[in-house]
Amino acid sequence: MTRLSRITVGPAVCHGSPCIRGMRYPVELIVDLLASGMTSELVLADYADLELDDILAALEFAANVTRTRSVSPISAA
Repeated sequence: MTRLSRITVGPAVCHGSPCIRGMRYPVELIVDLLASGMTSELVLADYADLELDDILAALEFAANVTRTRSVSPISAA
């Protein structure tokens, strides 16, 4: 089983957003928590049913998405 197999997508869970193992934890939530400064340890403490490989899978998924989509750079306002 690869880490990315932990990411699931289904119309009945979070409106089809990529989630962790079919649970209602969208990849976006995990990445946002880490981006806000939370450590993996803090995320795991707050979400006891998650595992470190879930967090790593979310990061790998996000990295793959940013590699495959054309995104314009964010400019300073």
